[in-house]
Amino acid sequence: MATAEIGTPASAGVSPETPAPRRRRRGLLGAGVALALVAAGGGVALAVTGLYGDDGKPATRAGDGTSLVAVQEGPLSSQVSQSGTLAYSTRADGTPYSVVNRASGTYTWVPAVGTQIDCGETLYKVGEKPVILICGSTPAYRSLAEGDHGKDVQALNTTLVNEGYADKTELDPDSHYFGAATAEALEKLQDKRGADVTGRLNLGQAVFLPGPLRISKVTAKNGTSAGSGRPIMEASSNRREVTVKLDASQQSEVKKGDRAQITLPDNRITSGVVRRIGTVATSSGKDDSDSGAATLPVYITLEHPKDAGTLDQAPVQVQITTDGVEHALIVPVTALIGQAGGGYAVEVAAGDPGQTRIVPVTLGLFDDANGQVQVSGALSAGDRVVVPST
Repeated sequence: MATAEIGTPASAGVSPETPAPRRRRRGLLGAGVALALVAAGGGVALAVTGLYGDDGKPATRAGDGTSLVAVQEGPLSSQVSQSGTLAYSTRADGTPYSVVNRASGTYTWVPAVGTQIDCGETLYKVGEKPVILICGSTPAYRSLAEGDHGKDVQALNTTLVNEGYADKTELDPDSHYFGAATAEALEKLQDKRGADVTGRLNLGQAVFLPGPLRISKVTAKNGTSAGSGRPIMEASSNRREVTVKLDASQQSEVKKGDRAQITLPDNRITSGVVRRIGTVATSSGKDDSDSGAATLPVYITLEHPKDAGTLDQAPVQVQITTDGVEHALIVPVTALIGQAGGGYAVEVAAGDPGQTRIVPVTLGLFDDANGQVQVSGALSAGDRVVVPST
């Protein structure tokens, strides 16, 4: 009897959307012909070949060049494996935050690249007066005093409470109103930072940005003129984040909240969660017709940021768990053989030594990372399936 050829996947697994096998004649092998299967999606290819007799049914194979692996039963996860970049998170579109100066005078202190600035701290100084970071999404556009309302006031109230200048019984951090409690807490902040203690916030005395911040670029220099309305530095947040360029064909497989495993450059492993997925695909091709290279950015937040240390723009490997089952019959992907009429089967050891039987199976989840697949059919845990010897 002839020995079937079962190819090893180019990546550890195939997509659950693998289409029916496409047959092409490659020459006769004993009484059968070899079939080739190419998996769709994600750029993952798997060569699966099987032998067929003259009646179109799979032929029994001998054991030369093959080995037996027991069918397992247990939990199985479907994963997407990609390379990624570990850095500090920025805006939703991937661009850094821009620090725009509104004060007039001379720069007397600017932070160094890599400095982390917390909410309520001094971001830079003009004429030895601090410009304070207020954490909020509405940029500074006016002076603030008692009686004012708005999102910028709410950001000020939140910062004052979160940084300990007032407690929630004195000042509602969600309030959009600048009242006496806001003025009193602001005076405490101004006193601590060496600013003029006025209980009001003039335009130019603070910068409003989501924070805390990590300074990534500084263009202003000590001793130079501080012009109002000029960008003077760029920053990211101080949150650690991994960005993965996901093949656009895999978009439906990954969702917000999926858990991820990140392998750091020193081979330590840390965990993360998919925080957001970009909506605009980009291509590395020379023109828009190169759709095969289209990718979507996936942003993963580290659950234990300290694991990353001070790494920035570091290459990492990422496995995103996209689905899972608690109880599954599991076989190696390389055990799959194509059937003449479509679908898949596995070759199972029979009672007599060297004898096997072909068992049709239905495919479930693929574990790309470990090269395993969930199957259902006339199989039981402990049955032994034929795989190529390694």
